[in-house]
Order: sequence, then structure tokens, then C-alpha cells
Amino acid sequence: MSGHELRELFLRFFEKKGHTRVKSASLVPESDPTLLFVNAGMVPFKNVFLGLEKRPYRRAVSCQKCLRISGKHNDLESVGYTSRHHTFFEMLGNFSFGDYFKKEAIEYAWEFVTEYLKIPKDRLYVSVYEKDEEAFTLWRDHMGIPEERIWKMGEEDNFWQMGDTGPCGPCSEIYVDRGEQYGGERFLEIWNLVFMQYNRNEKGELIPLPNPNIDTGMGLERVASVLQGTKTNFEIDLIRPLIGFGEELSGRSYGKEHHTDVALRVIADHLRAMTFAMGDGVLPSNVGRGYVIRRILRRAMRYGYKLGIEEPFLYRGVELVVELMKEPYPELLQLKNSIKSVVKAEEERFINTLRRGMPYAEDLLEKAKDGVVWGADLFNLYDTYGFPLDLFEDMAKERGLRVDMEGFTKEMERQRERARKHFRIEVKETEQVYQHLKDIGKTSHFVGYDSYYAHTEVMALIKDGTLVSELREGEKGEVFLKETPFYAERGGQIGDRGTIEGMGGLFFVEDTQSPVDGVIAHIGYVEKGSIRVGDEVFAQIEVERREDIKRNHTATHLLHSALRQVLGEHVRQAGSLVADTYLRFDFTHTQALTEEELKKVEELVNDQIRENHPVIVEEMNYQQAIKSGAIAIFEEKYGERVRVLSVGDFSKELCGGTHVNRSGDIGYFKIISESSIGGGLRRIVAKTGRWAVEHAFNERKILIETSRILGTSLEDVPHSVLRLVESLKEKEREIESLKEKLLTQGDGLSRLKSEDLGPVIFYHGLFEGAEPKSLMNLADKLRKGTDSAVVFLVSKREDRYSFLIALSKALTEHLSAKELMKVVIGILGGSGGGREDMVQGGLQSLERLQKAIEGLKSAIIDSFKEVRR
Repeated sequence: MSGHELRELFLRFFEKKGHTRVKSASLVPESDPTLLFVNAGMVPFKNVFLGLEKRPYRRAVSCQKCLRISGKHNDLESVGYTSRHHTFFEMLGNFSFGDYFKKEAIEYAWEFVTEYLKIPKDRLYVSVYEKDEEAFTLWRDHMGIPEERIWKMGEEDNFWQMGDTGPCGPCSEIYVDRGEQYGGERFLEIWNLVFMQYNRNEKGELIPLPNPNIDTGMGLERVASVLQGTKTNFEIDLIRPLIGFGEELSGRSYGKEHHTDVALRVIADHLRAMTFAMGDGVLPSNVGRGYVIRRILRRAMRYGYKLGIEEPFLYRGVELVVELMKEPYPELLQLKNSIKSVVKAEEERFINTLRRGMPYAEDLLEKAKDGVVWGADLFNLYDTYGFPLDLFEDMAKERGLRVDMEGFTKEMERQRERARKHFRIEVKETEQVYQHLKDIGKTSHFVGYDSYYAHTEVMALIKDGTLVSELREGEKGEVFLKETPFYAERGGQIGDRGTIEGMGGLFFVEDTQSPVDGVIAHIGYVEKGSIRVGDEVFAQIEVERREDIKRNHTATHLLHSALRQVLGEHVRQAGSLVADTYLRFDFTHTQALTEEELKKVEELVNDQIRENHPVIVEEMNYQQAIKSGAIAIFEEKYGERVRVLSVGDFSKELCGGTHVNRSGDIGYFKIISESSIGGGLRRIVAKTGRWAVEHAFNERKILIETSRILGTSLEDVPHSVLRLVESLKEKEREIESLKEKLLTQGDGLSRLKSEDLGPVIFYHGLFEGAEPKSLMNLADKLRKGTDSAVVFLVSKREDRYSFLIALSKALTEHLSAKELMKVVIGILGGSGGGREDMVQGGLQSLERLQKAIEGLKSAIIDSFKEVRR
């Protein structure tokens, strides 16, 4: 049975048992501050188990994408070394929210394993929590399992919890006896049935849940391994081709050497993890989730390096992951080129940082004291350059040095804590008052696609986070309406503004948000009178502002398509802001756009505007929409039903926002700027309609004023400015030349002193107002024609001092400008930066400067004593 067949069989089995099939949630938890990634099938249902959220179904079945690379469930370091651990895996699960409990869960599991998977009953064993007599009795008496094949286990093995806090309860596991030939892995757990009865709070107390629930989890890869008869999970049909990809690139064979197998498994596993994570909008970065994805990408590269693969290669593996997984996850197909582009850019960046980090690594090894490289230094190397620890350990071992891994681990833990704090700030936490409104049915019906106003009723009011019955004049608060024309901020589009007017008062809406799906908060203040719960009101948005927003939103769709046509299909939206006065569009691309490319993009968008295509909106099933060619956006989360927006044959995207009726309504599109916002990501800011026209008018106004100041025609402004700039540069060069003459003649040279130190001539001097470049030119002049010059020059400009040390080339065998500068900094108490031999530093008095000169002289003399010895 293939992995895809197993997945579909499981989902259909439970659908027949009255369960609703629920599409896998994103790997990014929507509002859980305790998790970086979804790490179990029940995570998307956590608030349901806690009684904080209600769903339209009480039974659910899903195949959930999971990542275990952070927090309590972190399998990263085990991946490759064991036969079962993965960072990315799929969790098959069936769930009951206060519907059925232990008896039915056990019956369903036994039926599926024995009758559908056809695993012989005499090869099956089960475990139960030692204090769960109910589960033990059900297995023995109801299902007929011999007592000797039911194992009672302790809390560590058979009491399940998602994290240190949260839903938990006793569990029962099903094992397969694979035979004596498997040794320690003979008995393999394939399914965990969790009887969710409690919530563990921050004090560790177990609080009974409002209704007992069922949460089961079956690792798809593990069960596929049993059914396909493979020794490990890595040989199943969904993963083995990725092992083959590594074999082909490296010329190594799987199954012959342990270290080769480990490397090939790591590459295969991490390829799956990074592809799915990036498919859910998590791009490599230095913080939070992005940092974790960057780590696994670099870990995979390190193992590739061990196999002799020294060029970027992972981006090619993304193609194979997509090919293997496109059937259940069709959105990967359209994201493929974007993910490949990001991965390749990240690989190239890592190779460069590795090259930059090697000198620092060598420096650490050279300076190791007492035969030890200390943890703080090692962490700095790892954190700054991403330098592979195992590679550094090998280098240290070759020199007979010990690496302080304990100190490194402590530094890593401090860094993780900093990352966790940063992450908590990022998480969107929902106040319970909004969830309460949803649970009691106070959700709004949005009518704003077709109308800009609505006669409606006030359902609820909030002031300072608390439900109230009235808001009075001058008070700030939130209004909740039965029907609303106000669009709540979502998908990059900002919320509407406008007014809510009743017989007793007027409420001005400054912003519109949706803290919980379906609950729309109109945020603002009472301008006059009062607003009460139950009031009949007239709600109206600011029409002109909405029209501006619509123009910008449809323009982002056209811009997206134009970028893909001009730059290639690797371009993918990675974020956006659709405001009234401008739009901001982030996308995947590795280099700056040329002027010609920007011109082509702008022309393409304006061509579509002039052609005045109808903008068509359709509602359809998510899978159907993806298969029809509609583009899904990186950071968006989609339900089963989606809106598909088409602009002629030019653009087709999933979108819940508001748009113009025809492309011609946009009027005019103008790109304002294009810039980098990080590795592999670019940003375009643009304007449309009246704001684009105003921008063009202001640009012309500036051009006219510039031509007036320069006394030239509009057409000649660029040439006139160029001539002016060249003239200024020439004057600056003349001034610099005069400054250098002053330094090297008369008063300048009188401030320069020279001392004969035997093997070298030591020049030193302090110069007021000298530019660093002038000091460098003077140093070059002093070194010219001699093999024995050491130059130490100081410039004072305002309250800043610059120090320069330069050596004749012949002296570099015995002396280091960098080491001599350290002597100066040590005496002056400054800080290094910029060029190795040009450093900003502190200087409190001329006496300190004299001490630095004496220190330099001593260091030079000592160096030559060492050479003579």
C-alpha cells in the first residue's frame, strides 16, 4: 500500500464513521504562544479541547502536517541516526469533541488495523496507563485481547501531553511485533489513542476538561513502513526517492556505511521539512521560525558537504519533494519555483558565510589557551557565521584541542530563551471576550462586497476589553453588528473606516478588525450621544477610501502576474499591505530589478488597466481552485471554500479582499520604489488612481523647480546635474590634494616624528582634521622605497580620533598591523571596527597617546627579539 493510498484509506474510513474530513492546518500555529510549529495532529483543535472554541462538527478526521524541531518535542538531533525520527511527518488522527470516548475509539482503531490494514491480530500488542483500569478492561473483555498482550505502563510512557501545559490524559498504544530480526525495534508503536480528560495548568495541576475528548495519532510514515515491509521509515515510497537523489549527487550508496546513511537520511528528511515550511510561508531568517528553518537547511548542507557535495544542491531536491507530495498537497506545485529560488539563495549565502567564517575558526584554534576552545567563542563562531560544529570539532581534534561543548550549550540555551521571548511578542493572542462572542453566536454577516452601507443592529459593545451595554459620548470602544459593510483587516488589506449612526448617537469607526473568525470589531469612539446594545443603526463606510483600497488590491494581483511574466515563475508573493494611498508588495527574488525590468512590469500592469478586463469572482472548493490554476499566497490560511479572483486571462488568485469591477477602474499604476528586505526577498511600493497621478504631478513639480534653479530646460536637467556633480567632485579632489600637501610639507612634516629602532624606522604623528584617506596616502608615501617602515598616524576630527598602522611589505613576515593595533586599543581603551588597520578609538589625553607610542615601540622591538631567538 503506497503512502498516498494509506492516507486516503484512513480519511475515508473515518468519514464513513461520521467524522468530518478537515484539511491539514498550516505548520504555523494560528494563536498558540507555546509552539513555534504544529507538532501533533491535535494542535489545530487545542481550543476546542479546552472548551474555548466550537466547531460545526463533533467528530473530525485529518492528516496533519507536523514539524518537530523545537520545544519539548524536538527530534532534530536524532534525525538520521535512528530509523524512525523525522523533523517533518504526517499525523493521521481521528478526534471526538465530547461525542464518543474510550469504547468507540478502541473499536475504531482495532477495526481499521485488523480489517483495513490487514495486520494479523497475533502480531498486535497494546499498552495502557497503569491506573487506567477502564481501558485495560475494554481491551481484554470487549476486544478479546489476551491479558499477556496488554502492557501496563507508567506516566512517562502512557500519559500524553502536548507540552508543559495544555490538554492531556491517559493513552493506549497499539504495537506491531515485527519479528526477532528487528532486535530492539521488534515491537513498534503505530497508533496512540489519547483519552483527553484534563488540562494541565502552569502550576502542573490537572483540571478536568468540560467534556472528555478523543485525540488519536498515527504516524503515516511509520505505518507505511510496516505495510511496505521496510527496515526503516526512510525506505518508504514517499522518502526513498529522496535518498536516491542524495546517492546520485554524491556517488555514494545507501545501506553500506553508517555515516553515509546518516547523511543521506538527514538530507532527505530536511528537504521535506524546508519545502513544507516554506510552502506555509516560513522563510529563512535570523529570528523565530525562520531561524529554525535556516538551521535545518544549513544542517542538510553540512551533511551534503560530508558526502563531498560542495555546491548548492538542495534547491534541486525541492523539485522531487513536490513531485512526490503534489497529490495530497497540490499547492506545492505552484509554490515550487518560489521555494527553489529561496533555497538556492540561502545555500549560496551559507557557502559565502562558511568561507568568511573559516579565518575566524582558524584564529580560534591558533589562540586556544590550555588546549581548550571555550564555549562562548565557539558559540560566537556558530551564531555569527553558522559555522558547522562537527567540522570545527574535526579541525580541533587534528590539532589535539578540546572543545568546551558544555559552555557552548549554555550559550545556546541563552540564545533560545532570547528567541522564545522574541517569538512570544510575535504571536497573535486572542482575548477570550471575542471567542465568547463567537460561541454565543455574535458573529457578523459581511455585506461589503456588494454594498457600502447597511441598516443593521448593534449586537454587542466592548469597552476596555469588557462587554458593556452602552458607550457614551467621547468614550472609545468596539461595536459589533449583525450585518456590516465594513471590511475587517485581513490578507494585507487594511480595515475600513466610516460611521455607525443610530437614533441616539453617532459612532466614528477608525479601524475594523476580526480578532476571531466571523467576529468583526468596529473600533472607534462615540462622536455624539450614545450607542446601546439593541440599537437599530445605519452603518456606512468611507466610500472614496474603500475605492482607493480596491484599486490598490486589484493592482497587487496584476503586479504579481506581471512580475512572474518578466522575472520568471519563481516569483511568489511573500507579504503585502493594501492601504488607501499606496500598496506594498513583497516577493521572492534574489536580485534587484533593473530599470528595464521595472519599466516592463509597470507597462504590463498599465496595459491590463487600459484593456479594461472584467474582474470575475467565483467561490469553489480549495482543491478545485488550486487545480484550476489559481495562485495561493504564502502567508495566507485557507478554509475548505475559497474565493477565486480572475482578471481576464492575466491573473487568477485566491483572495477574500475587495476589488474593482473592471481593471480599467484602477486608472493608472505607478511604481514608487523597489528594494531588498532580506535574503531572497524584494519589495515594491506603488500607487494607483488619483494617488499615482498626484505622485507623478509632484515629481514633475520637483523637476520644473530643479530646471529653474539650474537655469536649464527640463530635458537638460540630468546633464546639468551630472556636470554640477562632476564639478563638485573635482573641487573636492583639489581640496584633498591641498590637504595632503599640507600633511607632507612644511607644518605637516614638522608634526611627524621618526625614530630608528634598529631593524625598523618608526614614524608617528598627530594631525588635526586630517581625513582617513589623507593618512593612508601619507603612510604610502612614507613606506615608498623602503623595506623597514612602521607608520603610526593619528587624526583628530572634532571629538573623534582615527588611528592608522601601516608596514612596509617586507616587514609583514615578522609584524602584524592588526596585532599592533590591538596594543594601541588595549592602552587607549578604544574599540575596533572598519578596516583592520584603520580603527576608531578612545583618547582621553596626549599622555595616553604617548603611552600607546611607547607600547608600540616595545611590541616592535620584542617581535624582532623573538625573530633573532
